[in-house]
Amino acid sequence: MKAGPIVPAEVDFSDPLSPSAPAFGDRYHAAYGAFEQAAHVFLGGNGLPRRWQGRERFTVLETGFGLGNNFLATWAAWRADERRPARLRFVSIEKHPLRLADLRRALASSRAPELATQLWLAWPPLTPDLHVLPFDDGRVELLLVLGDATRRLRELVASVDAFYLDGFAPDRNPQMWSPDVFKALSRLAAPDATAATWSAARAVRDGLQQAGFAWRAAEGIGGKRHITLAEFAPRAPLRKPVASAASGNPAGLFHGVFHPDDGVHARAHRAAALAAAQAYGRAMASGVTGRHDGLLRLVPEHADEAPLADALAHSGLPPEYLQAWRADQVQAAGGPASPAWFYPAGGWIAPGELVRWWLQAEGVAWRGGSAVARLRHDGARWQLLDAAGTTLATVDAVVLANAGDAPVLWSRATDAAGRPLAADARWIPPLASTRGQVSVVAAGTPGLRAPKWPIAGSGYALTLPDGAVLCGATTHADDPDTDARLADHAHNLRQLASITGSAFSAPRPEWTETADDDTHLAAALVARGQLHGRVGWRATAVDRLPLVGAVPLQPADDGAALPDQPRHWPRVPGLFVATGLGSRGLTWAPLAGRLIASWIADAPYPLPADLVDALDPARFAARAVRASRRP
Repeated sequence: MKAGPIVPAEVDFSDPLSPSAPAFGDRYHAAYGAFEQAAHVFLGGNGLPRRWQGRERFTVLETGFGLGNNFLATWAAWRADERRPARLRFVSIEKHPLRLADLRRALASSRAPELATQLWLAWPPLTPDLHVLPFDDGRVELLLVLGDATRRLRELVASVDAFYLDGFAPDRNPQMWSPDVFKALSRLAAPDATAATWSAARAVRDGLQQAGFAWRAAEGIGGKRHITLAEFAPRAPLRKPVASAASGNPAGLFHGVFHPDDGVHARAHRAAALAAAQAYGRAMASGVTGRHDGLLRLVPEHADEAPLADALAHSGLPPEYLQAWRADQVQAAGGPASPAWFYPAGGWIAPGELVRWWLQAEGVAWRGGSAVARLRHDGARWQLLDAAGTTLATVDAVVLANAGDAPVLWSRATDAAGRPLAADARWIPPLASTRGQVSVVAAGTPGLRAPKWPIAGSGYALTLPDGAVLCGATTHADDPDTDARLADHAHNLRQLASITGSAFSAPRPEWTETADDDTHLAAALVARGQLHGRVGWRATAVDRLPLVGAVPLQPADDGAALPDQPRHWPRVPGLFVATGLGSRGLTWAPLAGRLIASWIADAPYPLPADLVDALDPARFAARAVRASRRP
């Protein structure tokens, strides 16, 4: 479902104690203070911090992020509480977010200056997505949901412990208090959820009651007589739906995708790219080699940038995420005379260093050299077995992140009696295996032009820290050859020449007896030690989206009706998969990991429900069911 462009808020700062929103004729908070209002109405109204004490995690959902003061006040209270939950998840929806400059101005005199600074430093590009902003080493997480509340609430997957209902007044912004909004609250509410709002309007209280909340009036603050508090007390239990090998290369790219219709692929890849830029920025700040200051994606089919600029303007995507570059700008960056998309937060990172950095994280224990041959579930936990049947480990959950071998291993997941558990090939199409070879041209090689930013198009090129250029990659389906081939080097050199203008040469006596000039050149550069390469394999699903989520259960042969939506498909308990990332493994890795962690921990999902469905391994089974019902 395409989301409309985000329209930033216009803020009137003429009253420094109480900024207002002219579009709604209302103030963001009362003059007596945003933190005082947050403490009395939202924290106090939801019984916090008492209700979160001693819990492993606690989730707050706010309708209306505004200036961010409710989040900051809650974060500050969490920090100050010795019995705080291990993890605080704060989900906030905002249709008209502040521009970065306005946010900095609004928070300049914040009661929590350190936290306010961290917030604006993490402020994302204003794209219509779910933005995950981690703080305090990930123990506090802000899920900033940009877009219309009515639609966004329908798309959220979360179990919420406390609701902050903080839109502008019902008579100024009725959409924030519509029946659809209240209906969504009941779907998202945890069994003991509470809600609080400054509003005492009859329509608000009726909406809460119809959504299964028992409301009561409470004393107001700052001259306001009453506010409204509520506890979730549904008349009937609600059915909660189930939520809907090239890593050895010296470097790899990460960036988004743009399509004018902003469909599932574009939105999913944008979400992945935003998560990757955030995660890899932290990694690079810790010393991992890479850059995240831009990437060019060539569009040679266009003579100039005008069609790109028009499509971008129509999409409403901000320049912090995507820009249309002229041919002369691309040439100045080391590319050809072609317009291009420029992704300001795109870039590259060294996968090996990244993995080693991740493995140093607290709580991670690496056990290599242990080949898992099959999985067995004893009714409570998983046993990981080697080929001889020896138990290597016993765990609560297993994530298969082993590329094309993932379906092989989940097919060997059985119960204690040896019966297969996971859906078989009738329900899950096999992953395609594609061989790819990259080439590295040494710095100083005659004719080499090293691009200023990574360039992708027909192939890609990026400049490594030592001045060498990594380029590639070839694409060969079902090709098991592990050796680097001269013909593939020649292919990569041709692509490198086309996207950077590199013009290589080698004296003819150095050429070996090979088929053509390009292969002769590759052989000469290899002989000089100026060219080497590496081979890897990509695993790709038939719809070219990753498989990320809980593994679907094999249907019983009892004639029972099967679900035609992936989120309703039964799951193998505690078994998850992250595979099919294709050539975009680095782009997808952080978001895939976060999505699976949210699934396991029952935390708010970092993606809307339709994108969760689009990545769900059960999507193929659901499609098969729908196809079987067509006349």
